Amino acid sequence: MTSPHYDHEFLEAAIELARENVRSGKGGPFGSVVVKEGKIIGRGENRVTSSLDPSAHAEIVAIRDACQQQQNFSLAGTTIYASCQPCPMCLSAIYWSRIDRVVFAASGDDAAAAGFDDEWILTNLKLPLGEQPLTIERLVIDGHKSPFQLWAASPGKMEY
Repeated sequence: MTSPHYDHEFLEAAIELARENVRSGKGGPFGSVVVKEGKIIGRGENRVTSSLDPSAHAEIVAIRDACQQQQNFSLAGTTIYASCQPCPMCLSAIYWSRIDRVVFAASGDDAAAAGFDDEWILTNLKLPLGEQPLTIERLVIDGHKSPFQLWAASPGKMEY
């Protein structure tokens, strides 16, 4: 895991990615780097508008880059530095990628003041499924468990 001694340097790198992204017009004011053993192994800038991909947040882009660079879906032993507090989607991806530590600069409130507010999502995620504004339905059909049964019986599966 990265030493806190390097935190300022790597957080500044994430912030500079965010600044450059705004200057280039390629996306929102967010940047992120993934660091392992004192070296940047993944970089990402917000690409939502340029790629027309609502999941292309800086942290997600940096995680994808780091995984490709490491040729591994696990980023255990790494720290992610983000110019802003990760949103719920990015935080989930951080957990799924097994990153050990998150360091961020601007708060969610700072982002909200600039028009990037996660509060609506956070509030609705806490509601029971039937009370969320998004219609979420479960339909049980024959064979609905078969993909999991095949997975459990597969000798060549890669656990994650």
